[in-house]
Amino acid sequence: MTNDPQQLAERIVQRMLATDALSRWLGLEVTEIAPRHATCRMTVRPEMVNGFGVAHGGIVFSFADSAFAFACNTHGTVTVAVDNSITYPAAIHPGDVLTAEAQEEAASNRLGYYRVVVTNQAGAVVALFKGTAYRTSRPHFPDEAHHA
Repeated sequence: MTNDPQQLAERIVQRMLATDALSRWLGLEVTEIAPRHATCRMTVRPEMVNGFGVAHGGIVFSFADSAFAFACNTHGTVTVAVDNSITYPAAIHPGDVLTAEAQEEAASNRLGYYRVVVTNQAGAVVALFKGTAYRTSRPHFPDEAHHA
């Protein structure tokens, strides 16, 4: 067990990724992790588009939601979403390389408030996601919690 917040954040996200089939299907890569922060990258594939030839909103929501999940779980206890919303200011196309930067903006004892900004390879903002997370009392590493 470590008391280093950065090392804990990295271990938690590594464990989450190991069992996150959707993030793997998206091709999501975590490029940066820190306590209450995550940056992820993915490339939009042809099978991710809707009938208008642009990325399906659910794909982008899932991508932003995954970045949000990684960021809000870095503090040590299992944290789940209770409310999320997204805005799509620009179209996303097949081949676009997306970056999602998730950051905690505020927190209380049990709730965390996060913002995720999704940009494309040109740096244009293509989605804005807001999420509220509920922090349970269940530790990510319960076997280690007894020894802390």
